[in-house]
This record gives sequence, C-alpha cells and structure tokens, in this order.
Amino acid sequence: MTVAESLDAAVTALRAGGVIAYPTEGVWGLGCDPDNDEAVAHLLRLKERDPAKGLILVAASIAQFAPWLEGLAPELHAPLVASWPGPNTWLVPHNGRSHALVRGAHDCVALRVSAHPGVAALCQAFGGPLVSTSANKASEPSAMSAAEVRQFFGGELDAIVEGELGGLDRPSIIRDLRSGRVLRA
Repeated sequence: MTVAESLDAAVTALRAGGVIAYPTEGVWGLGCDPDNDEAVAHLLRLKERDPAKGLILVAASIAQFAPWLEGLAPELHAPLVASWPGPNTWLVPHNGRSHALVRGAHDCVALRVSAHPGVAALCQAFGGPLVSTSANKASEPSAMSAAEVRQFFGGELDAIVEGELGGLDRPSIIRDLRSGRVLRA
C-alpha cells in the first residue's frame, strides 16, 4: 500500500469512528476523532490508559485549533505562535470545547501543531485535529516502527498510515501555557 493509499484508508477509518496508527515526530502514535467519544474510549481501552490522564490533540495548523483557543487571553497566543509547528505540546485552559475523555481530570487540553509532514497531511485530509498518543500499552515502551505497532496491537487498529518518524528521539515537550512550566522535557 502506498503512503497516499494508507492516508486515504486512515481518513476513512477516522470518519467511521476508528482508531489508527501513524508516525509522528519521535514515536508512532495512535489517533482518532477527538469529537467521537466512542472512538476515544476505544483508544483508551486499547492502550489500557487511565482516562483521568487525558490525551493530546494534534493539528496541521493553529487555525485548526481555533475552537479550542476561542476566548484565550491575547497574550497567551504568543507562545503558541512562536513554538508551532513543532514538537511542543501546550496545556491550554479548557474553554468548554474539549470532550471529557480528551481532557481527563484536567481543566486544560493538551494541543500541538505538528511539523511532521505526514501528521500535517493526515490532519489536513481529515479536516481537523486528531487525538495523538503514543502507540503502546500503558507503561510500556512506545512503538518506533509500523512493525512494532502491528506487534503491539495486531488487528485491533482500523488503519496504519505508512511513513517514517520525524527524527526526534523522544515525545514532544509539554508545557503549561498559563505558567510556562515544563511538565515533560
């Protein structure tokens, strides 16, 4: 299957409520439609992840996050604009847009505009942000290849986007937008 064919299959799966895998900047990720609670719940079950932890959303552009950034103080936009696209995830105050399963037990939502061309193409083709979490079971090492994704999840995924990792040796940095504090380096 070509990269384009796998991208088309992934978008079809996402629109049908499926869970997919795809390469990101540093590790393989699992994704789904953040507005589909059944898909998010299925992704959490696959990962055996505590729903209270919340999930990251990834987008192709800051414009795709407009509904999540609505009402944000103007001075808080500058750090986002300065660091995106790139491997920088920001915890942004929740404005009522995020579903509870995405936020977990938090009063914020984790957002990242990816510089990875495959992730950007996927979000553009889907038409908006996606859930993005490492492709692994909770507390296990992240998948670093499509072969490892298949080994970890077998036939439990609805699609796998072909492609390569973006060259980082770790997941994205996570910072709190209000305080600037780094939560994951």
